[in-house]
Amino acid sequence: MSLNCVKSNQQLVDTDTFDFSKANKNLANLKTVERIEWALKSLPGDHALTSSFGVQSAVSLHLFQQVAPGIPVILVDTGYLFSETYQFIDRLTDQLDLNLKVFRSDISPAWQEARFGELWNKGVDGIEEYNRINKVDPLINALEKLGIKTWYAGLRREQSQSRQAIDFLRPQQERFKLHPIADWTNRDIHRYLTKYHLDYHPLWYKGYVSIGDKHTTVPVSGEMNEEDTRFFGIKRECGIHEI
Repeated sequence: MSLNCVKSNQQLVDTDTFDFSKANKNLANLKTVERIEWALKSLPGDHALTSSFGVQSAVSLHLFQQVAPGIPVILVDTGYLFSETYQFIDRLTDQLDLNLKVFRSDISPAWQEARFGELWNKGVDGIEEYNRINKVDPLINALEKLGIKTWYAGLRREQSQSRQAIDFLRPQQERFKLHPIADWTNRDIHRYLTKYHLDYHPLWYKGYVSIGDKHTTVPVSGEMNEEDTRFFGIKRECGIHEI
């Protein structure tokens, strides 16, 4: 399916009147590729996929390149990603021929530190302000500038307690948001990566199970779970999927 299909079906459907309960029941009975194909045909748009280029991001990126090649892939660059993440972004962008769209805060990392100090070291309030400046606001800007009405993300229920109940389809900021691999297990992820000769993020092999910014991400150890490896165990979500 070409990108033209993403933009050609401007149907008169909105989040206020749409039957999300019925749609989620139907989506649960579809294969992953069928969920994406249904959304491309049925939901308004322009459409885009967001990616953090984290541990297992190659799965969603590859899936969408098979079904909707050329779909915009939105990356929010905080300026504090690991060097391995930037290298992973470059490699996957070339390997999968991604239509990458990079958005950042209007305030550079150096200027932020000069103005606010290290917000990520100032407890919950500091972390939330850091995330707003570097992640949430740039994403909102991206969705608005690109005119996105249907947004795809690679969230999975098995990733964390905060995601255990996520629907396949939900409204978010008057947009449609689809999680096509919400029901995938870690084993499903591994099988897909192996089948298509795709890589995990390079830091996966160094014990990192969830990868964000270098100053708020640590490898898993001891009795830690995935949530504990981000934001000092204080928070799991950065706010992007809660706006």
